Amino acid sequence: MMLHIEPKDVSVPEFHKLLLGGVAPRPIALVSTLSEDGKPNLSPFSFFNAFGVNPPIIAFSAARRGKDGSLKDTYNNLMQTKECVVQAVTYSMVEQISLASSEYPSDVDEFFKSGLTPIESDKVKPPRVKQSPFQMECILKDMISYGEGGGSANLAICEVVKLHVKKDIIKDGIIEPDLIDLVARMSANYYCRANGDSVFVVEKPGTSLGVGFDNIPEFIKISEIYSANDLAKFAGISKIPSSKEAFELKKNIEDERLKINLPLVETFFEYQVLNNYKHMLKLALTILQKDKKETKYLELTAKNALQNNDKKFAWKSALMVDQFK
Repeated sequence: MMLHIEPKDVSVPEFHKLLLGGVAPRPIALVSTLSEDGKPNLSPFSFFNAFGVNPPIIAFSAARRGKDGSLKDTYNNLMQTKECVVQAVTYSMVEQISLASSEYPSDVDEFFKSGLTPIESDKVKPPRVKQSPFQMECILKDMISYGEGGGSANLAICEVVKLHVKKDIIKDGIIEPDLIDLVARMSANYYCRANGDSVFVVEKPGTSLGVGFDNIPEFIKISEIYSANDLAKFAGISKIPSSKEAFELKKNIEDERLKINLPLVETFFEYQVLNNYKHMLKLALTILQKDKKETKYLELTAKNALQNNDKKFAWKSALMVDQFK
């Protein structure tokens, strides 16, 4: 059952909890600013993202305080000086960042309270945070405000004028997720760590168009083995292999499987764990020689090939099912 909620029907805190639970995970901007008289401020904001690269534009919202609608020091400092530094937040820093988010008085330096180290910037006056491996020196381009009540957005649109990136987190020109080890905000007290098994690869479509769901044969679409994501991978191929190509692969595998003398089903699942879908296909065809109804082993083989982004092999394996009907 779906809940259908308009903002006017619930309190601001209630809507806030639901909104932040669904719009997540959100990257965290650790923003350092200086007041007009040079007092430093450091505060994290999870209403944050990048919006262009030419020129490089990022934005975050220094929203009004929920309890009384008052403006935050970051907002006041930005309006006075038009400069800030925005840092990425990593797992090793997360407790310090939580501490920096405390509502200290304006004359308190969050760098000292959080134990984070200020270092000199090159093009703007606010200091950078030494512990962050990704730092953006920025100038304020625009501040767009949406209301004066508690929780109202103040969207700070900033241009990045200099970027500082720790060399050790870059591999082949790309910042590696496991090396930067970012964290993101969820709802309430929940955070998310973008590392290890939580990071996965989805290939970009590229210039060639996928065949789409409408061109997937019905016997593949109704399978209980494939998930919606699996079907989307099938649909993402630019050209479906022909039945002849599937038959040729089947024939080549059959010639090889005659040499196999192994426990079939047990070994099949061992190869599944090892992501060896080519050996899975050999065993699937051997199983089918004994029982033509066991086409699920072909589907499991195709699914494993999809998980390893071998779409052509997956298609050929999946199309073989039709040959056993």
